Amino acid sequence: MLYKALIINIMLKNKYSIIAGPCSVNSEQELYKTAKEIHNYIDVFRCGVWKARTNPNSFTGSGDITINWLYNISKELELPVAIEVGIPSHIEKALKKNIRIFWIGARTTVNPFYINELCNVLKGENVEVWIKNPIYPDIKLWIGAFERFKKFGINNLKAIHRGFYPYYKSKYRNNPQWKLVDKFKEKFPEIEIICDPSHIAGNTKLLESISKKAIKKGMNGLMIETHCKPENALSDAKQQINPEQLKKLITYIH
Repeated sequence: MLYKALIINIMLKNKYSIIAGPCSVNSEQELYKTAKEIHNYIDVFRCGVWKARTNPNSFTGSGDITINWLYNISKELELPVAIEVGIPSHIEKALKKNIRIFWIGARTTVNPFYINELCNVLKGENVEVWIKNPIYPDIKLWIGAFERFKKFGINNLKAIHRGFYPYYKSKYRNNPQWKLVDKFKEKFPEIEIICDPSHIAGNTKLLESISKKAIKKGMNGLMIETHCKPENALSDAKQQINPEQLKKLITYIH
C-alpha cells in the first residue's frame, strides 16, 4: 500500500502523463488483467486493436471484438482508452463505443490520402488525435499531417515521438534523433509531445534511460507498452514490460 501511495503521489506532482497498455490484444482475459493491474498508475490505457504489420503473416491484433472489451474496461475502471486507427471504419466503430482518443501510426502519417480520409470522418467530433512521427526522418511529412488535421478544424492534437529508422547499426530499434523533435517543437510550440520509449528502444533495457531523457527534455508524456505477461505477447514481446516493472519505471524517472 505504501508503494502504491508513493507512485500516486509522484503522478500528482508530475507534469507529464503516463500512457500504458499492450502492443496488441491476445485475449479479453489478458487485456482486462493488464488494465486492472495498472489503472491506478496511468492516465490513459493504450491498446493495439488493428495492427499494421510489415509481414502479413504476423499477428495483426484481435480486431473489432476488442472495441467491446475496451468499452467495458473503460467503463468499469473509469479509464480513458487510446487506440491506433488507420482507416475510416476503425474510427466509426470506435466512436460507437465512445472511444475518443486516437493515434495515427507512423506508416499512416506519411500518406496524405489516408490522413484526408481520417480527417473527413473525425471532422466535428469531440476527439483527441495523437500523430506519430514517420518511420523515416522526414519532419516535413510529420508537420504536413498536423497541418492537414488543422485544416479540417481538428485542433486537439498531440505528437508522438517513436524514433526514426536507423540507416546504420544502432543500439536502438529506432533512433531518437532528439534534434528533429526540437525542430518540430519550434514549428508547433503549443503541441504537446508524448515520447514512445518502447519503440525507440526495441527492448526493455533502454527504457529507463530514454524515458528519463524524454522527461528531462520537457516532453509531456510517456507511452509505454505494458503486458501482464510480456512473454505471452504475440507482437513486440521484447519491448514490453509487466505491471510491476512499469511501477518501478515511474518511480525511477521521477
